[in-house]
Amino acid sequence: MASKEYTSSNIVVLQGLDAVRLRPGMYIGTTGSKGMHHLLWEIVDNAMDEVSNKFGKHIIVTMHKDNSITVEDDGRGIPVDKHPTLKVSGVEVVFTQLHAGGKFNNDTYAYSGGLHGVGASVTNALSDWLKVSVFHDGSEYYMEFHTVEKAKNKVSGGVPVAPLKEIGKTKKRGTKITFLPDSRIFGNLKFDFTTIAKRLKELAFLNKGVKITLIDENVEEQDGFKTNVYHYENGLKDFILYLNEGKSLLFKDPIYIEGHSDVVELVAAIQYTNDYNEVVYSFVNNIPTGEGGTHETGFKSAITRAFNDSARAMSLLKDKDANLLGDDYREGIIGVLAIKMKNVQFEGQTKTKLGNPEARTEVENIVYDALMKFCQAKSSKTILSAIIEKAKGAARVRESAKKAKEVARQKNSLASESLTGKFSPCTGRNPQLNEMFIVEGDSAGGSAKQARDRSFQAILPLRGKPLNVEKKRINQILENQEIRSIIAAIGTGIESDFNINNLKFDKIIIMADADQDGAHIRSILITFFYRYMRELITEGHVYVAIAPLYKVYKKNKEIYVYDEADYEAAIAEVGEGYQVQRYKGLGEMDPEQLWTTTMDPEHRVLLQISLENIAEAERIVTTLMGDNIEARKQYITEYANFNKKDIFDQRGGK
Repeated sequence: MASKEYTSSNIVVLQGLDAVRLRPGMYIGTTGSKGMHHLLWEIVDNAMDEVSNKFGKHIIVTMHKDNSITVEDDGRGIPVDKHPTLKVSGVEVVFTQLHAGGKFNNDTYAYSGGLHGVGASVTNALSDWLKVSVFHDGSEYYMEFHTVEKAKNKVSGGVPVAPLKEIGKTKKRGTKITFLPDSRIFGNLKFDFTTIAKRLKELAFLNKGVKITLIDENVEEQDGFKTNVYHYENGLKDFILYLNEGKSLLFKDPIYIEGHSDVVELVAAIQYTNDYNEVVYSFVNNIPTGEGGTHETGFKSAITRAFNDSARAMSLLKDKDANLLGDDYREGIIGVLAIKMKNVQFEGQTKTKLGNPEARTEVENIVYDALMKFCQAKSSKTILSAIIEKAKGAARVRESAKKAKEVARQKNSLASESLTGKFSPCTGRNPQLNEMFIVEGDSAGGSAKQARDRSFQAILPLRGKPLNVEKKRINQILENQEIRSIIAAIGTGIESDFNINNLKFDKIIIMADADQDGAHIRSILITFFYRYMRELITEGHVYVAIAPLYKVYKKNKEIYVYDEADYEAAIAEVGEGYQVQRYKGLGEMDPEQLWTTTMDPEHRVLLQISLENIAEAERIVTTLMGDNIEARKQYITEYANFNKKDIFDQRGGK
């Protein structure tokens, strides 16, 4: 029986970086692939802080064959002198002390993304080993950190092998860090070239003139290892053009804005396409702010105010006309806003939303003044006219959609009986425990209704393919019965009416056949959620159910195969006399099989849909779901790998 006494001896004091290893999720979010890459971002962000504050120009990231990775910059180098209080080198302090760094005041860095001071030390704590070279004032300094077995099943990470040592002379300057993520934390996960390349390219766009080189020693090419170099002299202008590749543009050259105040430095670029979607990306000190914040609010307000004022000055809006709304001016917009500021207040450790109230006013004033100056130029009259006409068209559609929404609300309230006819709700009343399966086809829907645990699982069968919302305006979308059924069942509303607090289900699970039609349905539904209920994705509520391809069995032994690559292994395990059942669709499974393979939380395979790089997500959605057929063909030819099985390595989602 456990002791009921509670004294000071019961209090465990975690020394050094032990707390990080005990609860890594608190520091990097997850011990999956995203968390392992977070170790790299912490080191890259430190290097970017050097170059974005004009102390360096070049960053080199090298992927090694043993899954270790190196980040080298030509900045000032981590301080090598002894810390006045801790009496050890600055290098040792940076890599062994949580909440230690040069970013808590504005003396060392005017602008910094790494504000919590835990980055380098967390990377060290969760690495099997980490090596640091500092090139400073003509000398090279070196230090190593390793994991240490302290007791059985207990390991301390980031322990110095020896104090920092001067090992030679050099003409170089900067810092070089190499580390190997600890397999005891991350298993057999490997760094992904594509993931790293996308982030480094984004950083190069945000910091014009900076050169970032990515080398992959796992891939040998004719003239050496695979190497990508990212270097953009036009910064955000190049970024906008990259995002708009293959799109039909309203005008050719992006509107470029650059300015500063005592509070912020700002660059922004604006372009319009003939699409209907609003796309605005914002960054603070190189950190993507996917949830926006005060700076993004000021940016949008300035656009609305400047275009309304300019339209009236040019008589493009008459006195009798009402001002156009921000939503009207943002139809078809692609905007990128990047600011740098001191004393940043992000909302939460995830750093996805800016909270500084002063940023709104400063950004709005800078952008408004720049746009007014742009609009007053004679060369801009044609562009402004095109923007105003597009916004007027959006306003007409908005009024039509408003009426459609009112009708839709009335119909939803009147048509609850018809929804109930196809929708099978669950009996549980706690949304945090409930889940809804959106199922392809009546046949599979019927099996799912019989297979489910009705205490927490709801079923919504789809009759045919839903509408591809990427090609339609909101009024057309609201006329689609399948989309309306999904909106009514989920309960949150869409767009400006969206309210996450009204969500009826913690998990929304797309369950479609493992064929081309099923893949298309999954793509259509994910696109809908991305465009009109994005918070469902960012908050982790959208999943795809992975159904098996085969059942290999004999007598009392059976194995469900989710991937062609596992097929032969399953046959070998079952042995002679095996039989195979091939599932061409969910409808071929009886309710018991569907429950066992696809719906039972203890055994099913779920793939959670996440949004890690919004700019790349936008390009992919536009390319794959938009009207440009040639761009889609080119993307599929270049990137499709029909033998890839990564999604099947993420089993266990319950």
